[in-house]
This record gives sequence, C-alpha cells and structure tokens, in this order.
Amino acid sequence: MQILLVEDNKAITKALTYNLEQNKYKVLCAENIADAQKMLEKENIDLVILDVTLPDGNGFDLYQTMKEKYNINTIFLTAKDDENDIVKGLELGAEDYVTKPFSTRELLARINKILLRNKKKNIVKIKDITCDLDKMCIYKNSEALNFSSLELKILMLLFTNLNKVITREYIIEKIWDWTGNDVYDNTVTVYMKRIREKLGTSIITTVKGVGYRIDEE
Repeated sequence: MQILLVEDNKAITKALTYNLEQNKYKVLCAENIADAQKMLEKENIDLVILDVTLPDGNGFDLYQTMKEKYNINTIFLTAKDDENDIVKGLELGAEDYVTKPFSTRELLARINKILLRNKKKNIVKIKDITCDLDKMCIYKNSEALNFSSLELKILMLLFTNLNKVITREYIIEKIWDWTGNDVYDNTVTVYMKRIREKLGTSIITTVKGVGYRIDEE
C-alpha cells in the first residue's frame, strides 16, 4: 500500500515516514499542494494523509480536487482542533480527521480501519455481474468474462466510481495515459459497445452528452 503524506513540518514527516515504513507501508512525501498534485498524477496512491494548512494553499481545496479526479481515501492531519474544521473535513467526504499532537499508534489504527473497510468493498455485485477489484476480474453468474486489457481498465474505472458519472473526456484522457495513443470520441463509443455486448447485462447507464456510470442496486 502506498501512502502520500502531505505535510510541511519536516520533523513530523520524518517521524511518520519512519513509523509507517516500519509497518510495511510505502510512503511518498510532499511539502506543498503543487508537489502533492505532481505525485498524484504519476503515482498510484492508496491513501493520503493531508495537512489542512500548507505553504501554498488549503488542504481542503486539494482534497476536493483529489476527490473529483482520483477518489482516494484521505485522513486530514492538522494542528487545528476547531469543531468547524473537523465537521468540514468529514462533510467533504474524508475518511477521518486526526489533530496534532497525536499518537502514531492511533493513526496506524485508523489507517488499518480504513483498509479493512475498503477490503470489504472490493467485491462488487450488480445484478448478475460480479467485479473483483483486487483481482481485476469480472464474472457473470460465477463464470469469468474475457475482456481486453483496455476494456477491463475502463470497466474498473466505472466500478471504482459507483454512482458517479465518468465523463467521455476523462475516459479519453485515461486511455491516452494507458496507451500513449491519440484517442477520439468515437473510440470511446466503440469500446463501450464491446463492453456492453460482453457483459450481456444492462448495468452501464449512458448519461447523454456527458458520459457513463454504474449504479449500486
């Protein structure tokens, strides 16, 4: 599991990195929003520990950007213990909120709690289609379905963002990231048609002029 720690206090960063690595987590560090955004773009991040007050902006603003683009679990880490800040962080959708000074054991317990909760969410069943997010496998009535690598990645994108519209533009952007090839709007239409034919079940909803989504039952 790869954790991104966004914190400008070097002492806290050093201590947290050491303790997290001792618990077998891989840790990437950023001291500001700009560096954090670069890492989010190029790295596969599983969890973000995010300070609210950063040199170049507000952690809440960064979180909203992350939520829209990456949907990564986040724990806010901050010296602020104002009730309004805590409520704001949780209402935005953060997994948890820890105030400084804090116990490393407490933070690790909260991280483990998030991991356990997410593990239970990694098998998704919609109608007769089951998606194993860890194995990246799709089943229909327990029978494995065969998809190309790109088709499977598009499906995973939809399954990891249940009840959310994934725009055609975002799919085009992701296909370019995955393949390095120029992609056109019609390409997305072709791929979605193939995916739907292989699924044989109408679980993908088209939002006309916008994109696609899969809804939980």
